[in-house]
Amino acid sequence: MTPSTIALIGTASLIAITFSRMSIGIVMGLVGVVGFGVIAGFTPALGLLKTVPFTSFADETLCVLPLFLLMGNFAFNSGMSEDMYRTAYVWLGRFRGGLAMATVMASALFAAISGSAIATAATLCRVAMPEMNKYNYHPMLSTGALAAGGTIGIMIPPSVILLLYGILTEQSIAKLFVAGFIPGIMQAMMYMVVILIITKIKPELGPPGPQFTTKEKLVALKGVTEVAILFVVVIGGLYAGVFAPSEAAGVGAFGAFICMIYRRKLTWESMKNCLLETSSTTGMLFLIILGAMLLNYFLSVTRLPFELATWVGGLHVSKYVIFMAIVFLMIFLGAIMDELAIMLLTIPVLFPMIMNLGFDPIWFGVMVTKLMEMGMILPPVGMNVFVIQGMTGVPMATIYKGTAPFLVADFIQIILLLIFPEIITFIPNLL
Repeated sequence: MTPSTIALIGTASLIAITFSRMSIGIVMGLVGVVGFGVIAGFTPALGLLKTVPFTSFADETLCVLPLFLLMGNFAFNSGMSEDMYRTAYVWLGRFRGGLAMATVMASALFAAISGSAIATAATLCRVAMPEMNKYNYHPMLSTGALAAGGTIGIMIPPSVILLLYGILTEQSIAKLFVAGFIPGIMQAMMYMVVILIITKIKPELGPPGPQFTTKEKLVALKGVTEVAILFVVVIGGLYAGVFAPSEAAGVGAFGAFICMIYRRKLTWESMKNCLLETSSTTGMLFLIILGAMLLNYFLSVTRLPFELATWVGGLHVSKYVIFMAIVFLMIFLGAIMDELAIMLLTIPVLFPMIMNLGFDPIWFGVMVTKLMEMGMILPPVGMNVFVIQGMTGVPMATIYKGTAPFLVADFIQIILLLIFPEIITFIPNLL
């Protein structure tokens, strides 16, 4: 068999084994080592198990992952999420669908210190769902806004998905972070417009909430002060070149820790929860990264990604036709697989192809992240939908119906980002 045939068999085996619910990191590592052994010999393949873990994790770039995760956990345990929702609630609650809009706005604010879509959705569900139930919001709108709004967590920096993309493709993490900011804000605004349209057509889905005075609105802004300061210091420091990504992550984690002390939320129990949650998530992510590195060695020795890139580059079709094929592939995979698994499986193959076609790698990273967001609310395996269903008990079918209008907005945004790539690349090009 040719190396390319072995690569295709390995990829098919990997996808098949993934459905056994075995850890994706272990699956990728297993396929990578066995596939490398079939081509290059099992002695060199076993040698990879000695060298790859050290060479992968000795890279100081990876310390940004646990530090940004720690920042998010400190922020969550300090009670910032409740204050952020309260601020959005006071400013938007009086409109039809205002509480759902407040949920989306609070999701965007929390995303600036979280980096995780699931954490954003779960956190806002705890604080927003009781208020929407209180004002008789239809479960379809309330849960749809929570599930869709949570996806903003992986677009607005700091984003775990953009971090992993930067590590896998050796792109500037600072540029990726600032590139995701405008699309993230744009997404939140489009979601709020969707809610406005839905409640205009069917007012009973989202009745107006309470009204507040101008003084109360101004006082409520104090609830986002810490988040704004953290975001400006961390992302502004990255943009200005004051911090390297790892330094920015450390400053962010320390700043969130100080906020926890200032709010008098620091206890032995909360500290233990922060450290345990960060450690378990970091361990999971590092195992996935190790598996991806081993798989990359296998794919590199088969030369499949480069042959595929050359073949696609030789097709007599527009590069945008090829990109739309990638879009539909990613959406299909998003409906059946976890977003981390999709990224680590597809980026090693797709990235050389994208570079060969002449697309901007920073632009592509943000577009991939956008497609990951859509996968998180697509049936049958929308992770955010599963989280919201588990926390609220609302039927899955109802939540998926609620996310459908937001998916339409996502498609529109993808088209806009494809037509006007400067929306993504403008700020990174200034760096």
